[in-house]
Amino acid sequence: MCEKNKFFRCGKFHLSLERPLIMGIVNLTPDSFSGDGCWRQTKNERQAAVRFALEYARKQWEAGADILDVGAESTRPGATPISLEEERARLIPVLEEMRDWGIPVSVDTYKPEVMRRALAAGASMINDIHALRTPDALEAVSDSDCGICLMHMQGEPRNMQQKPLYRDVISDVRGFLAERVAACRRHGIASERLTLDPGFGFGKTLAHNIELFRNLPEITADGLPLLVGVCRKTMLGELTGRPVNERQSASLAAAVVAAEKGAAIIRTHDVAACKDALAVWAALA
Repeated sequence: MCEKNKFFRCGKFHLSLERPLIMGIVNLTPDSFSGDGCWRQTKNERQAAVRFALEYARKQWEAGADILDVGAESTRPGATPISLEEERARLIPVLEEMRDWGIPVSVDTYKPEVMRRALAAGASMINDIHALRTPDALEAVSDSDCGICLMHMQGEPRNMQQKPLYRDVISDVRGFLAERVAACRRHGIASERLTLDPGFGFGKTLAHNIELFRNLPEITADGLPLLVGVCRKTMLGELTGRPVNERQSASLAAAVVAAEKGAAIIRTHDVAACKDALAVWAALA
């Protein structure tokens, strides 16, 4: 195993990995599984939605987020894709307003055209559930200096939870991520721009998710930082029996376990609570 990266390059930002970073989620969708989507459908509602999304994003930042992750297309289980035009219409007005905030802004997208437009509008990171497998995606980011998250997913959001099956979930996920890292390097993308996400809940059963979580240190490729995003997800509901709006305590417990196992970035809806939980863990552990 290579020495772990000490920082993560995210555009003009060089983020220290001496402690776990907090990535605050900003959903520009009308149908977020977690109930915090900021978007509406009509023109008047959309104008209000941009303002609401910016207010929500600023609250996430002020609560202690190190990175804001903005997504305009739902990728929950069973979700259907939206058009390129719709994704850009939701995303770009918000990004342009956030450009001068002085915080790294990640965009959750798998469409190369959206990647290019988002980077031009000020985004400093691309968070791709397809791990840059879409044709032209590698080319869309290789000439920039943006940070990149490569995520593992079996299937597509609309069908990924229909009987996911692995030969060995640890080796399969690790092998997939290692192959995607190699593809990035072939396109000249430096290691310090990369972080890896095992993709909890993306084509995995509860048993798969638990095995991945217990073996987080075994998943990374060449010491690259891991991003863990399980906040409010179904796996926590299955473990606790609680609905999505009652999973904050479970989410915080998972965040602390992820940090204990070496996760470099924690993606969360609950920034302030997560920051407190990680601060206590860091002081006591």
